[in-house]
Amino acid sequence: QVQLVESGGGFVQAGGSLRLSCAASGRTFSAYVMGWFRQAPGKEREFVAAISWSGGSSRYADSVKGRFTISRDNAKNTVSLQMNSLKPEDTAVYYCASSTVQSITASAFGSWGQGTQVTVSS
Repeated sequence: QVQLVESGGGFVQAGGSLRLSCAASGRTFSAYVMGWFRQAPGKEREFVAAISWSGGSSRYADSVKGRFTISRDNAKNTVSLQMNSLKPEDTAVYYCASSTVQSITASAFGSWGQGTQVTVSS
């Protein structure tokens, strides 16, 4: 298992930007596909973005495509989510997660961080 700790959440006005970071410890970071998920109040957890082991490929939810960018630094054991042009509907708790397989399904991700709150005001 890998241990994950998110940071960088906060409060921002619509149109603004935030950068989330996730620090990993434990087993070899580069052995894991990394993903970001989010959960808004009263809603199910949903996929946001994922990045491959090497960082060579990534996938995004349609709702964030063109606004969010996922990246990773295997030398520093970190994965980041740059969020631009934020909208009120992006408000949620954002979770970092790791998987041993290429997937966008939450059930495929075995380790999760504690989450970080992102609030976007209109």
